Amino acid sequence: MRKGRRAPWLRLLIGCLGVGLVVLLAGPLLIPLPGSRSGLPPEELADPDSRFMDVNGLRVHHKAAGEGEPLILLLHGFGASVFSWREVMAPLAEHGTVVAYDRPAFGLTQRPMPGEWGAGNPYTAPAQARLAADLVLALGAERAILVGHSAGGPIAMLAALTYPDRVRALILVDPAVYVGFSIPRPLRPLLTTPQMRRIGPWIARSIAGRSDEFARQAWHDPARITPEILEGYVRPLQVQNWERALWEHTAASADVGLVERLDELTLPILVITGDDDRVLPAELSIQLANALPNARYVLIGDCGHVPQEECPESFMEAVAGFLAGLELQEAGPGAEGSPTSDSGR
Repeated sequence: MRKGRRAPWLRLLIGCLGVGLVVLLAGPLLIPLPGSRSGLPPEELADPDSRFMDVNGLRVHHKAAGEGEPLILLLHGFGASVFSWREVMAPLAEHGTVVAYDRPAFGLTQRPMPGEWGAGNPYTAPAQARLAADLVLALGAERAILVGHSAGGPIAMLAALTYPDRVRALILVDPAVYVGFSIPRPLRPLLTTPQMRRIGPWIARSIAGRSDEFARQAWHDPARITPEILEGYVRPLQVQNWERALWEHTAASADVGLVERLDELTLPILVITGDDDRVLPAELSIQLANALPNARYVLIGDCGHVPQEECPESFMEAVAGFLAGLELQEAGPGAEGSPTSDSGR
């Protein structure tokens, strides 16, 4: 064989690899994908008690109840919205001002696309923590009690670590700390390529089609899930860019090192979990509570991943006890009584 020439089999192999690479790179850009059925502006899907506020360049959808202090800020989990707090908004309002808001990529909060991010990617964990902290100020308070459910728990914790002057205490409900939703670092650049940004929304729509299955996994007793509850979860999927924003949120997911910083969270913390959590096993929430310097936990029997929805009375009993103990702690040694603990540690 003369120098510089390749064997026929090698030329064939290189040719096949070249064709495969072209298909891999261009295919997602050329193959027609199912169109989106979304497109409604958030205001058309809003409830009579919905409110909108501009914070950090985002139009944030939220609902409020109660008045006075403390401010209790509610952060929902992945795939949820302010709807997930419907059962406990009113009883929480007996203790102060309660505000539930839709985190970026969910509910009716604005979903900016790449190229529209004036202050950086709003779907990253640090940006979401900043939004929670800045919401406290925007709502006219200096500090707030952050209540984070599932994937909202790590955002609340990161806000407490980054902006400690704005967080009075944490209530973590089945928090996703040890089992998170972050994308491994080597894969993250792939998710923001033009190819993946094209097929990613299609993947998001495919996942959303299994919302009934996910909901039933989250409840201890799926028979209690009504058609109205399912409708409340899927209704925001009619809003503009929901699937594109969900993909951007997924692509931005990253480990922010919370596990290594648990000892820094010295503020009062309550961890609540259902004993039959099939999404994030209760043992993980108990492990977290035991690792935190100033935390106690409450285990709710016959309850799944969403105790604020499935077991609202037991949820409120735990929260009310924690808030009462918090008030006594801040009142100082002269206050009557002493806080009780449900820790089990």
